[in-house]
Amino acid sequence: MRKEYRTISEVVGPLMLVKDVEGVKYDELVEIEQADGGIRRGRVLEINGDKAMVQLFEGSQGLRISDSKARFLGHSIELDVAPDMLGRVFDGMGKPKDGGPALIAEKHLDINGTAMNPAARDYPSEFIQTGISAIDGLNTLVRGQKLPVFSGSGLPHANLAAQIARQAKVLGSDEKFAVVFAAVGITFEEADFFINDFRETGAIERTVTFINLANDPAIERISTPRMAITAAEYLAYDLGMQVLVIITDITNYAEALREVSAARKEVPGRRGYPGYMYTDLATMYERAGRIRGNKGSITMIPILSMPEDDVTHPIPDLTGYITEGQIILSRELYRKGLTPPINVLPSLSRLKDKGIGKGKTREDHADTMNQLFSAYSRGKDAKELAVILGDAALSDTDKLYAKFADEFEARYVSQGYYTNRSIEETLNLGWELLRILPKSELKRIKDVYIEKYYEEA
Repeated sequence: MRKEYRTISEVVGPLMLVKDVEGVKYDELVEIEQADGGIRRGRVLEINGDKAMVQLFEGSQGLRISDSKARFLGHSIELDVAPDMLGRVFDGMGKPKDGGPALIAEKHLDINGTAMNPAARDYPSEFIQTGISAIDGLNTLVRGQKLPVFSGSGLPHANLAAQIARQAKVLGSDEKFAVVFAAVGITFEEADFFINDFRETGAIERTVTFINLANDPAIERISTPRMAITAAEYLAYDLGMQVLVIITDITNYAEALREVSAARKEVPGRRGYPGYMYTDLATMYERAGRIRGNKGSITMIPILSMPEDDVTHPIPDLTGYITEGQIILSRELYRKGLTPPINVLPSLSRLKDKGIGKGKTREDHADTMNQLFSAYSRGKDAKELAVILGDAALSDTDKLYAKFADEFEARYVSQGYYTNRSIEETLNLGWELLRILPKSELKRIKDVYIEKYYEEA
């Protein structure tokens, strides 16, 4: 039995100070029992001599410290895991939220996990099909990669997240695939949208869902993404599955981090966020990847809304340093009615070259990808020139490029949220659009592929 302390001395916001403690460890779980028998939970945030700083999950409102006692449990926050997790919906602390029975745990895993040994990492090299042309064709997702989505406030990143969760798959019949979906600080309507979407399409059968609502304690947001990653590690490394982790919205997580930092009276960093936010984000992101000799893999798509659409804001900025690329949603394309409004030019997947080509997607993938990027970029330039100088200033070739840019946006990028294209369909559509241009303009594609695919109708 763990020792109980009646030495709670002060409470500030979500933080509580307990004096005269012995043998307490960092990150240890704490139960605070009130006089009426009510229990609140927290974790040890800091230890200084015989004083322990405790972070409360449920907040401190209505807590009377004079007749409350603190009990330190000797372990950190743990998640109960079992194969039956698939198809279930949990709250931000890992408790069932779908009305189903409690999980019969096969293991109890510390949600903070352990960092992956860099020497044990295997290089990401296998293609994941999302069914979205702007990602599969141009910014390919690879197993073990961390590829964030940068969105703006009010842009439809929730629809994109649901589409990826619904459609993503690995090619190969013997592969077991699962999605771990974590929603952090979202509204009830959004949570309802995700759960109903997964249920209606049957995607919920292979999905583990963690939902932290906007009216749940902000402190719970700090645990939710780690719950999801812990579940993913179990599915990937214990059950040998290919796991895709989608976390939305990382911005809400960072806001919770800032709230705790302010309550601790820490010296703020950029825009008031704590100076250790880079390290904190890295402890989550770097748990994705592949381990040598293990069949399973964890691929991560963190989604974050950029305050004021500012890509230099600390949250997207630091995320960009840790991850391997970014998918950027464009307000301009959204206003044009494109769905999903992915801006392919500033988007980037740094590992795309490793997951495409013969035996993975198709031999012409790399060449057509480069040609589509080049043609779309030139088409946009031609359209801008026409706005300033008029259509008469464009050469015949420029007019073809301008037409290509319009068709590319309307047909390749804008496919809707319920169209699931195979990689073959995406590549064939790319060739269809490239036929708008004369053969002489396809300078980035090998002649052998032009002969094979350009003529095919």
